[in-house]
Amino acid sequence: MNDALQALRSRLDRFGVLLSGLCLLHCLAGVFLVGLLGVGGGVLLDPAIHRIGLVLALTVGATTIGLGALRHGHVLPLAVGGTGLALMAAAVVTGHGTQEAVLTIGGVVLVATAHLLNMRRGC
Repeated sequence: MNDALQALRSRLDRFGVLLSGLCLLHCLAGVFLVGLLGVGGGVLLDPAIHRIGLVLALTVGATTIGLGALRHGHVLPLAVGGTGLALMAAAVVTGHGTQEAVLTIGGVVLVATAHLLNMRRGC
């Protein structure tokens, strides 16, 4: 693989970790601000934010983790990332509440872990 493509994939993996962290922060802030303080529900719980986040996660995750698995031949990042993306998708179709938060948090942690595993493989 040429160096430019490898550098791009590495940056996309880093972006995937950042995106997962922002998603986690959004979820925790939503639970705290809406659940405990009763504020911000109109913005933080907007379903469009979750759909857009899922599309971004699917695009970045599937591209970088999938290409990484093809490149280095290890399926662990792909299995972990795929499970995380599935949990995030389940959270989007689940109504707002504890179940959605648990699915989202579990999903983003797994996706971030998959990106880190992919980066460790040096691809």
